[in-house]
Amino acid sequence: MCRSVNLAIRNVRLVDPASGRDEVTDFVVRDGVIQPPGANCTGLELRNGEGCVVAPGLWDVHVHFRDPGNPAAETTQTGAAAAAAGGFTHVVTMPNTSPACDNAEQIRAQLDSSFPVRILPSGCVTKGRAGEELAALASLSDAGASSFTDDGNMVVSDELMVRAMAFAQSVGKPVMDHAVVPLIAQGGVIRDCPLARENGWRIFPPEAEVEAAKRDIRLCGQTGCRTDIQHISCGETVRLIREARARGVPVTGEATPHHLSIAVEDVPGDDAGYKMNPPLGTRGDVAAIRQGVLDGTLSLFATDHAPHTAESKAAGFAHAPFGIIGLETALGVTWRVMVDEMRMPPLDFFNRWVVGPAHLLGVAPTRLDAGNVADFVLIGTRGPWTVDPSRFRSKSRNQPYTGWTLPVRPLLTVCEGRETFREKTGEQR
Repeated sequence: MCRSVNLAIRNVRLVDPASGRDEVTDFVVRDGVIQPPGANCTGLELRNGEGCVVAPGLWDVHVHFRDPGNPAAETTQTGAAAAAAGGFTHVVTMPNTSPACDNAEQIRAQLDSSFPVRILPSGCVTKGRAGEELAALASLSDAGASSFTDDGNMVVSDELMVRAMAFAQSVGKPVMDHAVVPLIAQGGVIRDCPLARENGWRIFPPEAEVEAAKRDIRLCGQTGCRTDIQHISCGETVRLIREARARGVPVTGEATPHHLSIAVEDVPGDDAGYKMNPPLGTRGDVAAIRQGVLDGTLSLFATDHAPHTAESKAAGFAHAPFGIIGLETALGVTWRVMVDEMRMPPLDFFNRWVVGPAHLLGVAPTRLDAGNVADFVLIGTRGPWTVDPSRFRSKSRNQPYTGWTLPVRPLLTVCEGRETFREKTGEQR
């Protein structure tokens, strides 16, 4: 069972992007509620915060928990545990389950407050994600859907997409699109590179994403609906979003840890741990995505946590399913790339993990103000750690980061006043 937190962290660096605070202070929580820094600490657990950062719990607007449909790869409980271990307190689950999440009952089933993270489920845009008929969007919204997407499939029909955007705009919720034109992708699995040509792997051209992004931006401007282009992989897509946002179009784009940290030129061989959709871009694309995060063109990070069994990924690059897991490595990978390498200020960094996602969803971002229910992650910044998949809480291991040394790690996660992860024991409570 999760328990209410009673804790005082002395001399910790508090970074709260919603309030613009970046300061060393005492962070005090009693009965799960944040107290003023000078509050009485009698009876509280005391912790030295030197070398640590306390920030709002991270938000991830793009996760797959495979529930229902593929419990061997992940369940809601194991996915939520992995999220808590990664420092997350809010996640948006994708609806490409089996059956697809296109009904109110499946939305409500995910709103269980006992999970160690707050799940904000998305609902399908079309019935069964088949792209032929709109799902019951009003029913999904009333049941608690945070957003609408056919993730895994692009909504190809302009007419259906406009109708979905018009409804979403009317209820103040976003539409998110897997921006890949199937007729251009043509079953490709990797961007053009010597390794792909050597192995005869089918090429996934960048135009498949770029043309989809152009369409989504056009319809976003037409409807005024908040529209998120998922998992950006191309520098040209970043440019299109930058220009659209300068015109006032309410479009956003996700920067995933893998598209920020690895280029197609880095794929070591026939290893499906590097296979995702859209695929890894070139080094030029990686540089453009990093710049887009720095300048705010890409206003949010997202993991696209996509579990698969070891057996399915063993089929090799050409035949294995797309996707990698990322919840338990996301904080360390993005910090290493954006803070350590790109010198991104921590306030801006956490803005992409908290404020950007909340604004996309049309809700208030988490703040670490006295009187608020505590929702935070305590991060250790001294003592790098090595990625060891055997310690993951996720049921799956499919990812490219094994053996990477990452500079920061979650030590404690608190969701809505409850302790949900503690690094010392690795126990999800």
